[in-house]
Amino acid sequence: MGYEELPVTECLRGTDAELLGFALDRARKEFAWKTGGLDAEQLRRRHPPSTMTLAGLIKHLAFVEDGFTATAQGCPLPPPWDERDWVTNDDWGWQSAVTDEPDQLYALWYGAVARSRTAWVEPAADGGLDVIVADPDPAWSRNRRRILVDLLEENLIHLGHVDLLREAVDGRRGHGWPDS
Repeated sequence: MGYEELPVTECLRGTDAELLGFALDRARKEFAWKTGGLDAEQLRRRHPPSTMTLAGLIKHLAFVEDGFTATAQGCPLPPPWDERDWVTNDDWGWQSAVTDEPDQLYALWYGAVARSRTAWVEPAADGGLDVIVADPDPAWSRNRRRILVDLLEENLIHLGHVDLLREAVDGRRGHGWPDS
């Protein structure tokens, strides 16, 4: 799968869920375009002083997609995230990504995006975005709207990182994908 296959539907009007989903899909497509087509060395390359890599960003956003979606559904984290001790090593995704093959990373992210897109259709039919999602820590309880906004924000924050890292790798710059 490539960025070309990520759907982005026009959304001039709509519910909060539809508009947030539209913005999230655009951010995902931009992320896919900016991280796509690179080999292992390019994905693993560090650009000091940052230790961030494009590989790490891909794996991190796969975790973000799965994590926020699981939270909104009140479900546990799916594999491979459920097997990790996040308390003692919350950087595992960033660190382990540099040993993953590009195909594994891309498949992990595209799979997480597909699961997330599917899961976020259901809340509209199941109480909407105002449903409060309980958390073991009551301070973290929030509604689905807040979780969806947080998911969008996380994607947008990392688009800025991807802009800088991709330009440093091969000069790719810009906003949008070639067919936009």
